[in-house]
Amino acid sequence: MQSSIVILAGGGPAPGINTVISTVAKVFLKSGYRVIGLHGGYKSLFSAQPEMIDFTFEFADDIQKQGGSALKMSRYKPKDTEFSTRFFTQYNVKLLVTIGGDDTASTANRISKFLAENSVKIQNIHVPKTIDNDLPLPEGSPTFGYYSAKDEGVRIAQTIYEDARTSGNWFVVSAMGREAGHLAFGIGAACHYPMIIIPEMFNKVPVTFDRITRLIISSMVKRILLGIPYGVAIVSEGVFHFMTNEEIESSGVNFTYDDHGHPELGNVSKAHIYNMLLQYKLKEIKLNIKSRPVELGYELRCVRPTAFDLMYCGLLGYGVKELYDKGITAAMVTSNPAGESAPLYLKDVEDEHGKVKPRLVDLKGEKAEMVFNNGLQYLTEEDYEAAKKYLSNPEYYDFKKILNW
Repeated sequence: MQSSIVILAGGGPAPGINTVISTVAKVFLKSGYRVIGLHGGYKSLFSAQPEMIDFTFEFADDIQKQGGSALKMSRYKPKDTEFSTRFFTQYNVKLLVTIGGDDTASTANRISKFLAENSVKIQNIHVPKTIDNDLPLPEGSPTFGYYSAKDEGVRIAQTIYEDARTSGNWFVVSAMGREAGHLAFGIGAACHYPMIIIPEMFNKVPVTFDRITRLIISSMVKRILLGIPYGVAIVSEGVFHFMTNEEIESSGVNFTYDDHGHPELGNVSKAHIYNMLLQYKLKEIKLNIKSRPVELGYELRCVRPTAFDLMYCGLLGYGVKELYDKGITAAMVTSNPAGESAPLYLKDVEDEHGKVKPRLVDLKGEKAEMVFNNGLQYLTEEDYEAAKKYLSNPEYYDFKKILNW
C-alpha cells in the first residue's frame, strides 16, 4: 500500500493555514506520498467515517495564497478513551501533521504517546498556529498568522483612532488573546493607543473589572490634561481567563453557561462589557465622556496572509518534510529568522499535566518597558493637583498604584 501522510487543523483559523497545507502537500506529493486532508480535526480522525480528501498537486497549488482554511477546522478535544490506531493502520500513515495552537499541540502529544505504547510506528510533527502568538517558540519566532492578523487589526484600529479624533469620543477596543496579550499589545503599540491593558500587567494584583475601568479613566483624564479630549483604549480578552466566575458574573451581563457551569464568554462582546462598566463608573464620578465599544476578533482570522506569513508558512511547510526525513517526531517545527528549521520537542514545553505552556508578553523586556513607560498616557503623582479638577481622588487612578508596580 502507498505510504501516506495526513494533515489536520485544530482550533480557530489563522492567516497562513492554507500556505502551510499547500506547502506540506506539494513537497510530499513530489516525494511519492499519498496526502490525506482531514476535515473536522481530531473528531474526524477517530470517527468511524472520517471526512477526508485526497490532495492533488493542482489543488494544493491553488490554495497556497488563500485566507481561511481548505480543511474544515474543529476545537474538538478527544478523550484518551477515544484514541484508536485504526485510521493510521488502514491508510498506512507514516506522518501525522497537526496544525494548531496549544490545545492542538497538547492533544498531538497525547496521541504520539498512545501510538508508541501500541507499537504503531508513525511520526507526528506539529505546526504552531495561532494569532495569539502564545506558543513557547524560540526567541524571535512568532506563531504563524500573528503578523497577518496584527496587520489587519492595525488597519482597523487606525481607522477607529481617526474616528475618535474626528468625533471627539473615546473607543474601547477588545482584541483576541486567550491567556497572553500579544495581539492587543502589538496593535495598541503600533497605533500609539494611550492605554493598553493585557493580562500580564496584573502580575502583582488580581484582575478585576474595577482595575480595568480605573486604568482607562486614568488615561482619559491624562489626555484631558494634555488637551486631547478623545482616545482609544485596547483591552485583551485574555484578562477574562484570570478572573473568577464571581468577578465575571458581577459585570451584570446575562451569560449562558457551559456543561461545567462556566460563563460562555464566546457568546458576548468583551468590548461591550468593558465599555458598559466604564460608562457606569464615568457617570458615578460625573465625568461627561462618551465611549463606544469595538470588538476585534473574527475579522482578523481569515484574512489573506501578508508577505511575511506567506514566506514563513512556506518555510514551516518545508521544515515539516526536513524533520520527517530526519526521523523526528513528537515535535513542533520551528523556523528561525535565517530560515533554518529545527524541532521543538513537545515534552520540553509541557507542564505536569501534559499541556503546552503559553508564551506570555515579557513585561521586563525592552519592548514592553519602552511602550508602558513612554508610549502610554496615564496619571502619575505629578498629575494629582491638576487632576483634582476632574477627580476627587486622583491617587485612586494612578496607573502604577492600580497595578502595584
